[in-house]
Amino acid sequence: MDAELDELVRAARAGDGPALEEVLVRIRPLVMRRCARFLPHPQDAEEAAQDALLAVSTKIATYVGRGTFIGWVTVIASNSARATYRSMRRRADTAGATDVPDAADPRTTSVIAGTRLDLMESLGELERRHPAVVEAFVLRDLGALPYDEIAELTAVPLGTVKDRIHQARLFMRERLRPGLDPP
Repeated sequence: MDAELDELVRAARAGDGPALEEVLVRIRPLVMRRCARFLPHPQDAEEAAQDALLAVSTKIATYVGRGTFIGWVTVIASNSARATYRSMRRRADTAGATDVPDAADPRTTSVIAGTRLDLMESLGELERRHPAVVEAFVLRDLGALPYDEIAELTAVPLGTVKDRIHQARLFMRERLRPGLDPP
């Protein structure tokens, strides 16, 4: 993290409102990019990003420096995007929109109508079958965090982080392979 952002984060953690506003302005593009990795439909990613920024603003005092601030923000953005997807999925299921097309046009279709459904459904299945590997996988492959930072953020040894990511990639590769039905 650059020194100026580091200072703004310290001030925001201490209750400085204008510093918090500046932190949020600076991290917003990153949060949007992270959410769009999960939810490429702009309105869906925007909804998740707003939730993530709200979480950062209300929880910044809890950031204790385990891992980088950007890593901490990435965790929040990733969790927010996944929560947004689950919420949208529940709403669609409740409304009876459970039939989704095999291929959707991401320019005109929300995530519930098919965009990134394969990734999000596979992540959900990974979480059900192998819950211990999900966080490391999401932070590395969707959050683009380095292995050592993931180890620090999750308080897990580096070798364990690498193994979890490897296990998750094998699972996801099998589920997302074109032309194959998932097991």
